[in-house]
Amino acid sequence: MPRVKTGIVRRRRHKKILKLAKGFYGARHKHFRKAKEQLEHSMYYAFRDRKQKKREFRKLWIVRINAAARLNGMNYSTFMNGLHKSGIELDRKILADMAMNDAAAFSAVAEASKAALAN
Repeated sequence: MPRVKTGIVRRRRHKKILKLAKGFYGARHKHFRKAKEQLEHSMYYAFRDRKQKKREFRKLWIVRINAAARLNGMNYSTFMNGLHKSGIELDRKILADMAMNDAAAFSAVAEASKAALAN
């Protein structure tokens, strides 16, 4: 059986990897082996950080809601408990946006939360 030479396949594979490694530092965008190693790490980081991004935003929203709730005489946990009891279904992203950009609307929501806790 005759041997099979790599032909154009290797070049295509290398070009694909090097194209993805564009912009990497030093040898990591020039040399195939280094580019491949860095690309494996980069893909891992990208996959992991897509998950962590969601966590980071949720943490940020909670900090903003807590700060605005404290301006209205409550803390985060009692505010959220009052929202749940009053039946107001606003997610943390919307509440954080209200806290930053529309303090009057957030105060109205906080009053509704207080009223629900009083009952």
